[in-house]
Amino acid sequence: MKTDVIAISPLGEGMAEALKEIERAAAYRGMTPKESLRLQLLGEEMMGMLRTIVGEGKSSFWVEAEGKTFSLHLRAGVRMNADLRDDLLKAATSGKNAAVKGFMGRIRDIFTQLSEPDGATMDPKEYGFSYVDVSSFDASMGVTTHGMLYGWSMKEYRSAVEEHRAEEPEKWDELEKSITARLADEVKVFIRGNTVEMVVEKAF
Repeated sequence: MKTDVIAISPLGEGMAEALKEIERAAAYRGMTPKESLRLQLLGEEMMGMLRTIVGEGKSSFWVEAEGKTFSLHLRAGVRMNADLRDDLLKAATSGKNAAVKGFMGRIRDIFTQLSEPDGATMDPKEYGFSYVDVSSFDASMGVTTHGMLYGWSMKEYRSAVEEHRAEEPEKWDELEKSITARLADEVKVFIRGNTVEMVVEKAF
């Protein structure tokens, strides 16, 4: 099943409706109130993170479910520039680097770095992204054979962080403290041009 696609504005319009879609999807699949709440928490986390990136654009949210396996999708058109990125950092609680702290903050910083004009020359592999073969990619993004598509996986990131836990304990600490990293089975991020899609997977 796939729910309705909900448009979410940078001001948060549509978020309540998106959370209702999660609740309805959970109820349709016979989830308990506690399981439904977990899915809603994951939705809140991902929508809150992307709201600070999309500028004046809107993002699209929907849920897909098969049995008791859910995937939350959030797609946004990202048109970031250095000035907007500076504004976002200034709006952070500390006014400095608080925006990039934590697991979700780290993902958000990856988005903004890669979507700045000068970021076009950066190698996404620097940030843990790898090239995705479009022939085997889920068609939900409407991917064609034109353009480069990059993907990132929380499972792969967690494995790499655990391997180097002694050298970079702060990254492991971020994972341990993150609601998303604790509750989700997988988080995938796909970047293609100015389009970003985040997929959070959870099975019960």
